Amino acid sequence: MSNPLVDHASMEKESTRSGRQDEQVTVSPAAELLQRLLQRRARVGIIGLGYVGLPLARTFSQAGFPVLGFDIDPTKVEKLLRGESYIGHIPAAVITEMQRKGFSATSDFRRLSEVDAILICVPTPLTEAREPDLTFVINSVRAVAQTLRRGQLVILESTTYPRTTRDVVLPLLAQAGLQVGQDYFLAYSPEREDPGNPRFSTSSIPKVVGGIDPTSGELAAALYRQVVVEVVPVSSPEVAEACKILENTYRAVNIALVNELKVLYDRMGIDVWEVIEAARTKPFGFQAFYPGPGLGGHCIPIDPFYLTWIARKYGLTTRFIELAGEVNTAMPAYVVSKLTDALNERAKPVKGSRILLLGMAYKKDVDDPRESPGFELLDLLLKKGAIVQYNDPHIPVLPRMRHWPHLRPLHSIPLTPETLATQDCVLIVTDHSAYDYAWIVQHSRLVIDTRNATRNVTVGREKIVKA
Repeated sequence: MSNPLVDHASMEKESTRSGRQDEQVTVSPAAELLQRLLQRRARVGIIGLGYVGLPLARTFSQAGFPVLGFDIDPTKVEKLLRGESYIGHIPAAVITEMQRKGFSATSDFRRLSEVDAILICVPTPLTEAREPDLTFVINSVRAVAQTLRRGQLVILESTTYPRTTRDVVLPLLAQAGLQVGQDYFLAYSPEREDPGNPRFSTSSIPKVVGGIDPTSGELAAALYRQVVVEVVPVSSPEVAEACKILENTYRAVNIALVNELKVLYDRMGIDVWEVIEAARTKPFGFQAFYPGPGLGGHCIPIDPFYLTWIARKYGLTTRFIELAGEVNTAMPAYVVSKLTDALNERAKPVKGSRILLLGMAYKKDVDDPRESPGFELLDLLLKKGAIVQYNDPHIPVLPRMRHWPHLRPLHSIPLTPETLATQDCVLIVTDHSAYDYAWIVQHSRLVIDTRNATRNVTVGREKIVKA
């Protein structure tokens, strides 16, 4: 099987040999870019410096690549230029070291012409109608198209539905008047970042890569091989896009299963957590998933809806996936119903009760509140007339969320014995490792545990209700 990059270079060389003998040999844009990638001289541009883009910039910087980050938020850019970090698991010292190795950040997208490889890592949220919102992707690609030049590699990393790269990104880039696969190169490689996971970082997670053409795929693979443990080339962007959707839909469906079993087993008087622990002792054929108060994060609550949307375009209804979405989105209301029942048993109405939410991040030990079920729990309880406060050691102030613009800004309150004693109910939303659950139960009147965080608490179990 021939290598498209070698073929490009040899064709260019033969064309010059057919002319004057003293004419300088021309190297194709593909061959020249490959050489820069392999020598780590290529400048990498990353659009979107959030929970995916900034760790990716860190990975390329640590590998010796000069990196220029782009973000529409001037506050982020200013912090980075001052050597500060706004992501908990990336300390300021890392930013300083990145700067020493040539990292910089900007909000001037005209500077995209300065980089050789452009990686797009922007959000792909849902609209109010739960349809894909590609606004950030489209705006980023339009900015790339305005400065696109020969020899640049463009890679979309944002999670999206199959055919986005071909049907949305490629036509926008075509407006630059260059030929994909010859003048510039285009690929899709889904991000697999897991914020706060100490076992896996960007460099230690295999990278799936699908090029719009063979040359683009080879160049994208060559770039990532410099910084990640393994590259998994696939035949097209569509395969790579569908791969990421499959990964997250798999998790969403299995979480929906255990969430539904949680409700059933609760009515039967069976502890679903004990059931899961027993089942996971089987060394084959079972993978443990755990219930919770609802789905959170930027991927699992959103990606399945991208798939159901594109399925309708092809005349199909993904009933299984949509049912899983219904189960998962119903969990916050289930938690509130369990909380209401627990208060009723203590002759307390929800209205007027003081309720403290513990943890507003979407998962434990991170400072990322995106799509956290805590916001819906907060909203539901406020609508019922409760007096609600929260504590989260990782999130001192709740940011404004696009789906909850009506919620007033809240600050994390100190977690003290006095604070806990004044609450009618403490609701564990996120099971941060920093919490001393035995101490929390000791000083609380009632604890609603949605994460099985109190499983090892032996004293005061009569105060605990699992939800």
